[in-house]
Amino acid sequence: MMKKLLVVSAMALASATAFADCSVTVEANDAMQFNTKEINVSKTCKDFTVTLKHVGSLPKAAMGHDLVITSAADMSGVDADGIAAGLDNDYVKPGDERVVAHTKLIGGGETDSVTFPVSKLQAGTDYVFFCSFPGHSAMMKGVVKLVD
Repeated sequence: MMKKLLVVSAMALASATAFADCSVTVEANDAMQFNTKEINVSKTCKDFTVTLKHVGSLPKAAMGHDLVITSAADMSGVDADGIAAGLDNDYVKPGDERVVAHTKLIGGGETDSVTFPVSKLQAGTDYVFFCSFPGHSAMMKGVVKLVD
């Protein structure tokens, strides 16, 4: 009986560990800051989930945040095209194939998640995440790393 319990416990622990490695929660605040500068995505994950939590209190129109993942080389173009796309499109150009994934634009107290296939990240390519609300990407950005 003890052996069976240990095996079940080990399997549950392995499942919990695998799940923890395939998701991350990033917080954004009213001071235009993310609480991290790096998101590590394990190559062993089939899908990866990013949850964005706006811990501030200002509304979306005044201090909205999203989290956009793209290659480092494409960041400025994606950001500029997103600003041109406007608030109605959450500052992300609809159908932009340079965007690996993005959350919705959210205001204080709100949360949004996005799940994407890890196969969208290619080894040897530098990736970033940033907030596409106009003027925020200069301060609100970080690196996305594909890790073993």
